[in-house]
Amino acid sequence: MTDRRSGNEVQLGAQGRVVIPAELRKALNLKAGDRLVARRQGDSLVLERREAVERRLQDRFRSVPGEVSLVQELLDERREEADREAETD
Repeated sequence: MTDRRSGNEVQLGAQGRVVIPAELRKALNLKAGDRLVARRQGDSLVLERREAVERRLQDRFRSVPGEVSLVQELLDERREEADREAETD
């Protein structure tokens, strides 16, 4: 029995380029020109389709009511933090 993991081993090339093995490209239906998002997860590099990242973010924030402004909440938190820091100076 062959170890299929070794067949997917890649080598980092010039300018940090990585070639995704043909078997994986075919299984994931990846085509030349497809946009992927690279992110670090612990000690691993994860490549995802941009659409998958967008869906995950939309799912994460779907429960936020439309009348809530996350931007405004962040600004308010930052102002409060700045005020607290100014008081301790």
